[in-house]
Amino acid sequence: MIMVVALALAGAVQGGVSSAQARDGGRQLLFYNHAYGVLDRATADAIEHSAYLRDFANFQVRTTTGAGGQTWTGRYLMGRETYLELFGIGDVPGKDGTLGATGLGVSAERAGDLATAIARLRELGISDPVEFRQTRDFGDGVPVPWFDAVLTTGEYDLFGAWGMEYRPEYFADPRSNTEPAAHPGDVGRERYLPDAYRDHLMRDVTGIRLAVTARDLADTLPLLKAGGFAVRSLPDGGALAKGGGTTLRFDAVPLDRVGLRQVEMSLNRPVSYRHEERIGRSALVVGPGSRAVWTFGEQDRPTAP
Repeated sequence: MIMVVALALAGAVQGGVSSAQARDGGRQLLFYNHAYGVLDRATADAIEHSAYLRDFANFQVRTTTGAGGQTWTGRYLMGRETYLELFGIGDVPGKDGTLGATGLGVSAERAGDLATAIARLRELGISDPVEFRQTRDFGDGVPVPWFDAVLTTGEYDLFGAWGMEYRPEYFADPRSNTEPAAHPGDVGRERYLPDAYRDHLMRDVTGIRLAVTARDLADTLPLLKAGGFAVRSLPDGGALAKGGGTTLRFDAVPLDRVGLRQVEMSLNRPVSYRHEERIGRSALVVGPGSRAVWTFGEQDRPTAP
């Protein structure tokens, strides 16, 4: 899901997500769903054509059509409940296609939890959150409701985070290839993603490190707190958020240094070796043990989108 597309939608469907009143005991409502990063073209192309990644993960390259006919082409590593979305410069509309642009989606597991998180946002001082509904076109020109979502603001530099809840219409469409509900109100990540991860080594994303501007970080933290993440500030001006088995690390940096820095992943089984795969300007280290770490190099970029 792309921020420019989201903001284009917001004006037309503002208020489409109802608000709950209860804090629901402070339990976690939103969980890491996926993050995206825009990389230099050479690295994006190396990822797209990597034979190793196709063996390591449930890996896909696809073009998605969202609301209003907006399209984006991503490279996807999909786990059991979580995934990673990678772009090259210009693969997404507007400034979201700028080198170093990043995004983060956190989603509900139970129907109605996004509305409760929005109520928490208002309690945290976000009086006018930006609500919208995203759709998906499977190729027949008929948009299917995909998910409801919320942003804390319509203004951002090159990073944005959103809360989301998958729609029942999407699960009901056979073209979505999703699973039956495991329980009443199941709108969870495991239901949404395919089980093909079982045939590969990668299981899930367990950690993300992003370099973002101080403004974008300040706008993100209320959403994570409303979603139930444990958030603490770091001495260098960054922040750490933990919840649901995922750790989110944010470094506060100038605009010309923003970008995806590192991804940590769990494996379906432990390995006895250490393997390092160089992919463009990145290095994926797998093992030893049940963990992989993918590090992305910092690159020169313009100081403005």
